[in-house]
Amino acid sequence: MAESFGPAMPMPDAHPVRVAVQDDSRERQPPEPIRVLVVDDHELFRRGLEIVLAQEEDIQVIGEAGDGAEAVDKAADLLPDIVLMDVRMPKRGGIEACTSIKEVAPSAKIIMLTISDEEADLYDAIKAGATGYLLKEISTDEVSAAIRAVADGQSQISPSMAAKLLTEFKSMIQRTDESKLVPAPRLTDRELEVLKLVATGMNNRDIAKELFISENTVKNHVRNILEKLQLHSRMEAVVYAMREKILEIR
Repeated sequence: MAESFGPAMPMPDAHPVRVAVQDDSRERQPPEPIRVLVVDDHELFRRGLEIVLAQEEDIQVIGEAGDGAEAVDKAADLLPDIVLMDVRMPKRGGIEACTSIKEVAPSAKIIMLTISDEEADLYDAIKAGATGYLLKEISTDEVSAAIRAVADGQSQISPSMAAKLLTEFKSMIQRTDESKLVPAPRLTDRELEVLKLVATGMNNRDIAKELFISENTVKNHVRNILEKLQLHSRMEAVVYAMREKILEIR
């Protein structure tokens, strides 16, 4: 009699399936904060600005200076992302310090934060390499927003100062000898629209809303404009456009 081994066991239909499980135990690290050097000859103003900026998780004040000379030394030592600096200070002013800071800390972007609404200070600051020019009458929220915008590659200027720039650009056109003008690279209709809005002092976000396009699209248009004109900043693009009559401000 044959031996009985019990009921037959069913054979598996296939090999077991291995399921990969993503390990989410490691949290995504937050981005590095924007490192800011605050430069102003009024200690009380510096302290107030530091307190305000300390509330922003993505902004870190890494140092302070009371004049332009000290600012250059601190910039060379700390290598900040942003230098928030007054224009008129004892020993060495902000505009003079601006040029030296760009030499010792080339990656630093400089925002002039001042009470001076003089056109000469604005023009000299831009020539010295400043990326922003803001009046101290702006709100603390606007200061934080300007720091983020400049860190993101934008230029920032107070609207009232932008109007003065446009007036100066128009005067430049009237003084220009048209016979010496060099033909400018052709911009698309959309690039001209973007450039006109840049000329009014609008940032990328506001331009995007105005033209009903994405902020990334605006950034791409600005980059293309700078490449075509072989320039380095939004402000230079506007000056060039006005001089070459690419853009007409009435």
